[in-house]
Amino acid sequence: IYVIEGLLEYKVEGKPAVTLKAGEVLFIPAGVIHAAKNVGPQNGAELATYVVEIGKPLLTMSK
Repeated sequence: IYVIEGLLEYKVEGKPAVTLKAGEVLFIPAGVIHAAKNVGPQNGAELATYVVEIGKPLLTMSK
């Protein structure tokens, strides 16, 4: 994940939350539960790249 603008907080299963600002990068391994939240005063935007096996879903929702 590459943060384009704003201040985004990421919670990744098994790790403490991390807050990233524009220009910073985070790698989340496939299959790891994670969530993101805009914690800044302005808009937040990210660029994410996914490698998905043929026939597999892009994401699976978790409770």
